[in-house]
Amino acid sequence: MFINSKISNSIAIDCTRREISSRARLPLAITGLLLTAQAQAFLPTPLSIVTTGELAPSSQTAVAINPQTPIASALSQNDSSSDNSVSANSNNNNNNDATLVQNAEAEQLLMTWRQQVQADNLAQHTTWRRLLYFLDDKKSLFAQGESKSLVDNKNFFLSANGQQDSGAELDAMLVALTKEVTLSAAKKNSNSKIPTVSNNSVLCRFPARVQWLTEQLPIDNSRLQAKCPALDNWMATLAPEQLSVMFAQEYLDNPLSAFAHTLLRIDSKTSAADSNQIHHAYALNDTVDGDPDDSFVIYAIKSMTGRYNNKIEIDPYPKKLAKYLQDDERDAWTYQLALTPAEVQQVMSHVWETKELSLPYYFTTDNCASEILRLIDVVRPKKHLLSQLPYAVVPSDVVQLLADEKLLANTRYTPADNTLRQAQLNDAKQSRKQLSYRNTGQDTFNDIKSAQINPASSISADGQSLLPITIAVADNNPLDRQSLQNGHIGVGQRGDNRYIDVGLRAGYHDSLDRPTGFPQFFNLEGLAATLRLYDTDDRDNAQQPSSVVLQNFTLIRGRSFNPVNSAKKGKTWGVSIEATRVNDGSQQDGTDHLVGSMTYETGKSWAFGTPRAQTGEMPPQLCYALATGATQAGRGINKGVRVGAGVNAGCRYQINNQLRAQAELQLPYWYHGGSDEPDVRGHYWQPVTTLGLQYDIDKKQALRLNASYDWQDRVDANDDIQLSYRRYF
Repeated sequence: MFINSKISNSIAIDCTRREISSRARLPLAITGLLLTAQAQAFLPTPLSIVTTGELAPSSQTAVAINPQTPIASALSQNDSSSDNSVSANSNNNNNNDATLVQNAEAEQLLMTWRQQVQADNLAQHTTWRRLLYFLDDKKSLFAQGESKSLVDNKNFFLSANGQQDSGAELDAMLVALTKEVTLSAAKKNSNSKIPTVSNNSVLCRFPARVQWLTEQLPIDNSRLQAKCPALDNWMATLAPEQLSVMFAQEYLDNPLSAFAHTLLRIDSKTSAADSNQIHHAYALNDTVDGDPDDSFVIYAIKSMTGRYNNKIEIDPYPKKLAKYLQDDERDAWTYQLALTPAEVQQVMSHVWETKELSLPYYFTTDNCASEILRLIDVVRPKKHLLSQLPYAVVPSDVVQLLADEKLLANTRYTPADNTLRQAQLNDAKQSRKQLSYRNTGQDTFNDIKSAQINPASSISADGQSLLPITIAVADNNPLDRQSLQNGHIGVGQRGDNRYIDVGLRAGYHDSLDRPTGFPQFFNLEGLAATLRLYDTDDRDNAQQPSSVVLQNFTLIRGRSFNPVNSAKKGKTWGVSIEATRVNDGSQQDGTDHLVGSMTYETGKSWAFGTPRAQTGEMPPQLCYALATGATQAGRGINKGVRVGAGVNAGCRYQINNQLRAQAELQLPYWYHGGSDEPDVRGHYWQPVTTLGLQYDIDKKQALRLNASYDWQDRVDANDDIQLSYRRYF
């Protein structure tokens, strides 16, 4: 077949001399130029080879694109092999001409996009790199801003070099989008309906990346409309319209939840309009994918060192909320995020891209709370939220950071079941008091039994909605709490020796700290150290200690109080692992020594006093009695080790909102083992009394008085008193 012309010019098309017209010569000449190898020198071709084979695991649909081959050639191959509706008859000139036009258009699109990418340096754009898990501004104890993606999964990238080179991955996306635009145009020409594409299409696998690129480049989004069965069904099920952070308060009875927990609430239009309609909402939870057969110690170690992977769970919100409110009985606070519907959609599109990834889980740095910050950073690139908490990401700090960055729209309090039962107990006691009846222990016992028989819950009986709140809001909103870290400097005297203490605590909260914003009677400390600097001017004092000593290093110390006369369930117990200085009472004039110490306590506690009106809070005062077992080891004490058992009993008293006091009697009986030396005791009682008093200057400052007296007569110094200034930061 040939085209006749009155002009005697010709061109070889099928190895036969053909005559062509002047009208046809110009477009064919231009098309031929674009398809020559020489023309490719003028196009910004990527340095690395870009393959689209990774787009589809099936070898039948994969098309390799060589950098020395025009993109039009690869597209033409794909068209002829996978889309018969576009090229039904290879001998039809009209179809061939249409394909040439499409390929020429694809070349022009790709060249335009590449030029804009280079001009705007989009390959290094913060959002693009975050979409690929390049956390450039994330520093931690385990990763100091590595210049490669954290994802080690080839299916997450289109380019073979995508994990190391965000530019190569961006160029691979441009090539893939060019193919999608061309194929979409061809399909629409043959069918006016929106085409259905494979779930392996780049449009279906990486919707967040595609959306971001359409916002940055002159891409006609209407040409990328496609039906993605799996993605569309997932989005239709969740119907994301609004996102909120749900904060479940600290829970010491489950050590892995001791620092609280956060998850994302995904609201549809229905639950966004009425937050009580929780059956229209879902929960997105980032958690550890641990081995339930591992012991607690192994589980904890692996969780903290990245030996487990993370796991993204998406469950109906009522199911997840019930676990915290009813099973664990933890109050919950929900904070709506100030994100636009478009940002919500983009966050969820990114979740779709990443939900199946296996990434290391670090209990302190890459956890449930850090994932929320990372997702928000994707749509708010200027915030740099994750980098503001580089070494420890604690749920309450995340909530506070979001508030500081003006990212919280509103707040909702949801009381746990035990909080509602406690409100019933408080009402019953108040009613008897108004009638001048005396509240007895039997009355309290009967009230507790009645509350258990007639349970109250914030969730409706069918589990579909939240019920109206009938009690006052508790004083445990984490936005109101003081900072978890603190430092202190104090002056004191131990026996005849004066000293200065300097200390630092990484977290969390002890029984004398300001209680607002925390669960009642919450007591958990970790990674705290104190140095003591003694005045060494008295050279005649033989018992004078060294000038600088490590007074204490606490790995963890905590107590869980569940008063028996309250609505709370569970036991009262405590544990501590620390290095501390102790007086050895086995030898005459025994001095203090640094020892490693492990202690476990279990017993009962009681709450008393008058709780705040109309709340589900327990009475503010607390007393406790704990059976104690301890082991201490160190070179300075007799035989290097001692074991002890005894009783710790004390009371904590909330004098007013700014002043608290605590007194305790420790009554351990220590055993070192037998000894042939007449002046050495192998076992003995060593009672110690302590007193603490703290006055809050404001939310960030406090004064604290500590005093102790060791009743053992064989120690070099019985008394120790100190006044310190504490700063929370």
